[in-house]
Amino acid sequence: MTALLAALAGLLVLTGARRGADAGEAVETAAAAAELAELDRLKARGLMDEAGWAAARAEAGRRILSGERAVAPVRAGSKDRVWTLAGAGAAVAAALGLYLLVGTVGLPDQAYERRVDEWAVQPEALEGPQIAAVVARIVREQPDNRQALTMLGAARFDAGDPIGAASAFRRALALNPEDAQSWARLGESLVRANDGAVGGDAEAAFQESLKRDPNQLGARYFLGEAALARGDAAGVRAMWLPLIAALDPADPRRADLERRLPPGGAA
Repeated sequence: MTALLAALAGLLVLTGARRGADAGEAVETAAAAAELAELDRLKARGLMDEAGWAAARAEAGRRILSGERAVAPVRAGSKDRVWTLAGAGAAVAAALGLYLLVGTVGLPDQAYERRVDEWAVQPEALEGPQIAAVVARIVREQPDNRQALTMLGAARFDAGDPIGAASAFRRALALNPEDAQSWARLGESLVRANDGAVGGDAEAAFQESLKRDPNQLGARYFLGEAALARGDAAGVRAMWLPLIAALDPADPRRADLERRLPPGGAA
């Protein structure tokens, strides 16, 4: 298959090279522009009157429009075909050599589920997407396992899949709508999926979180951001003042919130 693909690639290259490049149209256009520019220069010097200049330009225009486009001859060296084929062959040889160097010849394909089996026995060495795959299998086997669903949402969030994380948190909330933390994590997932903007769905999730637990500080932060974006100074103070009070005075996040707090909202 590799040899066949290389041969087809070489055939395409040779076919394109055999057709060559037709530069006649560009040459003809450049010549026409030069002729008209020369007529303009003669008129500007006073060497042509208005009537003669207009007649000459009209004649030149008719000749350009009716003339046949010149076709540039195709120039090819006697050894161009050899060099082209040699380049294609060298590329194929380099690819095969790289495979023999870093690949494993004859290694059978590893089924995805088999890889998940291997990941499951060494969870401490896994990255975010692998953790999400392991937990997703647990969820498939136990679709009503709320703890597994929240773990799946957290793993997908850390793996950079906010839409998948939001889906997992929604399923967890369907099993227990009183989980304030899952409401907050759902809102965070929606914010990340929306490129950092606190949309209506995310804001509603944060409000549900605070309704069940006023100490959900992450929800307070994002609700304050939403209020700040729409110019609701009172809403910002209502959300951020308790958050500022809860943060350590040495925490740089506290200083940032105090700096951004609308006027009149200092603690």
